Amino acid sequence: MKFGVSFLPDTGPADRPAADYYANALKLSALGDRLGYAYVKMTEHYLKPYGGYSPSPLMFLAAAAAQTKSIRLMTGGIQASFHHPIQLAAEAAQLDAISSGRLELGFARAFLPYEFDAFGIDLDSSKARFQQTIDATVRLLAEESVSEDTPFFRYRDAQSLPRPTQQPRPPVWVAALLTPSSFEWIGERGFNLLMAAPPRKDALAKTQDMVALYRETFERHHGHTGRRPQVAISIPLMIGTSDAHALALAEPRLRHHWRYFADAAKSWEQVQSSAYQGYNEAMKNKMGGMDTADLDATAVLGTPDTVRQRIRALEADLGLDAILWHIDYGAQPYELMSNNLEVFARDVLPGL
Repeated sequence: MKFGVSFLPDTGPADRPAADYYANALKLSALGDRLGYAYVKMTEHYLKPYGGYSPSPLMFLAAAAAQTKSIRLMTGGIQASFHHPIQLAAEAAQLDAISSGRLELGFARAFLPYEFDAFGIDLDSSKARFQQTIDATVRLLAEESVSEDTPFFRYRDAQSLPRPTQQPRPPVWVAALLTPSSFEWIGERGFNLLMAAPPRKDALAKTQDMVALYRETFERHHGHTGRRPQVAISIPLMIGTSDAHALALAEPRLRHHWRYFADAAKSWEQVQSSAYQGYNEAMKNKMGGMDTADLDATAVLGTPDTVRQRIRALEADLGLDAILWHIDYGAQPYELMSNNLEVFARDVLPGL
């Protein structure tokens, strides 16, 4: 099991100036590197406090590369539907070179209607655009000359420069949430799987089925290569001197995060899309607020012993290969975030 640092800002000008947020995130990236964490991950979103301070994960990770030595740099994830594959491949390879081959290239399917509206991208065709953009980006990284002719982009005999430092290309991760065909597609392509949060207990069996589908599909298509499927999940972390102390620290900050997410999710109220089956109901549930079951399921909170127990349970339930600790939820002060990383490395990790 590997562990990493995950950033998904829920911060706007009323909470913290952008310069302060980035300064803290870069210091935490450097701290994670010194403490031996395997990954640092940054997401991509726009326009609202939910993720709006993370418009360019590649730009942030380039800054992190300059302040770190070993930690892997993960985009988690680039919203491929909003980008051209030539741009993505070139900028990804640039970061791979800057970091001496530390890029982990993660993609996520955009899901907020107001972001699609702002970019003028059709929601109903977004799944095809997303998958074809990833396929084309991977080909540009792995092959010397690439031609594409799709409804979304076309080019002939393109050689992407710079070439990636990692050969044949950096590792690729793709996020999935609800749809079985998405888990299956990721497995068919031989990509690693990113998950946004652990399921509530009433949804555990369905999530286990989706992860099993991914692993089975991966093995069927790529088992002969010797590669094995990788599954990583991002989870909020809070370590306290008691379980009650950890909950007291985390709850108001998780509710802050939830409010900003609910505000972003409101853009689903007047939207229907065949490409996002189940999202209206899922977003409606998110807008209903956070209850105790959400707190218990979607975060790891407690003493070092409790945190170890939760990790073992998650590993047993989902067969995880990596946990990426979401530490910047609720506009936390630097001291609280850094303490969580330090206590986990000192008091939790040695006992696993």
